[in-house]
Amino acid sequence: MKIDSSISAVVTGGSSGLGLATVKALRDLGVKVAIFDLNAEAGETIAKDLGATFCKVDVTSDDQVDAGFVAARAANGQERILINCAGGARSQRILNKNKETGEFFHADIEKFIWTVQLSLIGTYRCIIKSALGMNGLEPLEDGERGAIVNTGSVAAEDGQVGQAAYSASKAGVKGMTLTIARDLSRSGIRINTILPGIMSTPPMLGVRPEVLATLSKSVPFPNRLGKPEEYADLAITMCRNSYFNGETVRLDGGIRMPFTAS
Repeated sequence: MKIDSSISAVVTGGSSGLGLATVKALRDLGVKVAIFDLNAEAGETIAKDLGATFCKVDVTSDDQVDAGFVAARAANGQERILINCAGGARSQRILNKNKETGEFFHADIEKFIWTVQLSLIGTYRCIIKSALGMNGLEPLEDGERGAIVNTGSVAAEDGQVGQAAYSASKAGVKGMTLTIARDLSRSGIRINTILPGIMSTPPMLGVRPEVLATLSKSVPFPNRLGKPEEYADLAITMCRNSYFNGETVRLDGGIRMPFTAS
């Protein structure tokens, strides 16, 4: 797909981190971009600075996602690109010990449900809404109508202690990628997923410097955290290269997360 000013895109979670870097990269190419995010203050400022459109959207809400696509399409036309960066997690161990009584208690199921609703079902919700719109577009070369990129995590394959909900949600994103690619093939819509490793996003940069230094050294090469711009570059490559379809790609400097008991 040729990516230029004739193309419209929607980026969920586009007000920070990986999503923001992707919004910037798309705007640099002239793409008309709509940002879906809950952070209205940041989103509106970013949209104004970059010449994008901001839509306050909670991807766990069917009504808000519908309204977001209506607003985005009214401003920019039907999107041919969807980048799903919205996500999050509430970490917890399966079994926990009360320090005062010594009694064990199990994980809060609501935290698991919240994480899956956001990172997996929210991603799926945006895919199906966007795909329906893309399906009505005139096909480009090779009959292509659109491209979708999802954000998983290396935790989908080697999650850490306390990441059961996050790993499950991201493994779900990975697991549905090829299936959806096959499903949407008759409509000329491609879908791929990126599994980022340790990235320089706001939550990670809030960690203590000595912890960041240790994490950086754990990456085989290069010995540093990944840059959001590197995620954006791969996402755009997945959209631009029309033979890129149904793939899940780790973007992690070769890291494989080890087991840690702490």
